[in-house]
Amino acid sequence: MPEPSYIKLYESGELKLRLDALEAKLASCTVCPRTCRVNRLKDEHGFCLSGYKPYITSICDHHGEEPVLSGTHGSGTVFFGSCNLRCVYCQNWQISQKRNFYQSTEMDFNEAARQIVKLQDEKGVHNINFVSPAHFVPQMVRIIYEAIPLGLHLPIVYNTNAYDALASLKLLDDIVDIYLPDFKYFDDRNGVKYSRAPGYSIYAKAAIREMFRQVGALQLNEDGLAVRGLLIRHLILPNDLSDSADVLQWISQTLGKEATVSLMAQYFPTHKAKDTPLLNREIHYSEYLKAVEALNENGLQKGFVQDMTAPETYQPDFYSSGHPFEKDTKE
Repeated sequence: MPEPSYIKLYESGELKLRLDALEAKLASCTVCPRTCRVNRLKDEHGFCLSGYKPYITSICDHHGEEPVLSGTHGSGTVFFGSCNLRCVYCQNWQISQKRNFYQSTEMDFNEAARQIVKLQDEKGVHNINFVSPAHFVPQMVRIIYEAIPLGLHLPIVYNTNAYDALASLKLLDDIVDIYLPDFKYFDDRNGVKYSRAPGYSIYAKAAIREMFRQVGALQLNEDGLAVRGLLIRHLILPNDLSDSADVLQWISQTLGKEATVSLMAQYFPTHKAKDTPLLNREIHYSEYLKAVEALNENGLQKGFVQDMTAPETYQPDFYSSGHPFEKDTKE
């Protein structure tokens, strides 16, 4: 496996400069599109209810990501708590939206760094996968910075909802190896209504373009594992609230037919969705087929299509297990 570019950034001193620039954003927070302007260095809280130290709810070898990420030994996932979205159907709502959960999950940077290196050395994970990092970009980079002298040498995965600030993403160039964004909505009215995310598609499009500029199309090694590139996830929602055909057409026309897509059919009405009209049921098979047809019509042949086999038992219970649910993705 080639040496990740973040190691050269570390050795040249550039990584420290990037880290300083990102942490400076916390003094009047502009880390994500919310631009709350609170001083998180002094533990003032904005929309994401987060101060300086990261909330980390789980660091584990996760075997439920796409096969190119999970491989045989798993993806080394770092699950950040809290979120800069408020999706009414959030499957991880216990760690993303439940206020009294956060404070108990604050973790020291060095401890997080030691745990990810332990996953690398003892579990043999294939990558380090930061989940929901948009509001913790500086903290993520500090963890990486402190892990490098401990021996970190795996590809970094940035696993995001795509409600990312472009200025923050630009500072991640050559730090992140694999970008794993969602593309949730094409219609910004749905982004506001169901995720409290004004201008969601505008930010997501800009973010995904920047991610593609940095890492290009997904690249696999001789073992079929991702080492660099972009993999876009799209969750099919009931009543076509995610405008799947428009999302897939945009990906094809903007990034090209070589773009890799993971089409996900696991939607289940959890959290507030059970009481939300249009979202209070699973997707119909006809909705699933329509999205698959749109994938094919736009010539997007690289990636994964998830079977419609995600039962209620796939929903995570962070209080009983501490581990995320596993997705049944198949080629």
